[in-house]
Amino acid sequence: MNNRKKIEKLKSGFSLIEILVVLMIIGMLTAVVAINVLPSQDRARVDKTKTDLRIIEQALELYRLDMFSYPSEQEGLTALIEAPSNNRFKERYRQGGYIKRLELDPWGNEYQYTRPGKNRSFDLFSFGGDGQEGGEGLDSDIYN
Repeated sequence: MNNRKKIEKLKSGFSLIEILVVLMIIGMLTAVVAINVLPSQDRARVDKTKTDLRIIEQALELYRLDMFSYPSEQEGLTALIEAPSNNRFKERYRQGGYIKRLELDPWGNEYQYTRPGKNRSFDLFSFGGDGQEGGEGLDSDIYN
């Protein structure tokens, strides 16, 4: 009877080959998922950047309506959070500001603001994935 129990115990476990096959299958599935998910993450970063730029652009328009001009380049985007001390219309500044906080772009860099812009009253942009001006693909600049 003892021999039967020992044989049944040995038969009930997994062999090393079975475990290795399962690990190989899990590794292949992980690779397939990673290949399909990583490009989606890059597209999501670009889409979030475009959405953030639209929100900041709307806040800049509200600022212009109240203060009669866009913030100067020296005042920058912080003028959307707190009233600039040198603005002659600071009594018209909205209580609580025009935006709650300035987010960083998805790559951890600040959004850029220049006034006057190249083709508009102002330019609002992110340097993209590389954090530097110019670039191609995911590293290209994203403008409003």
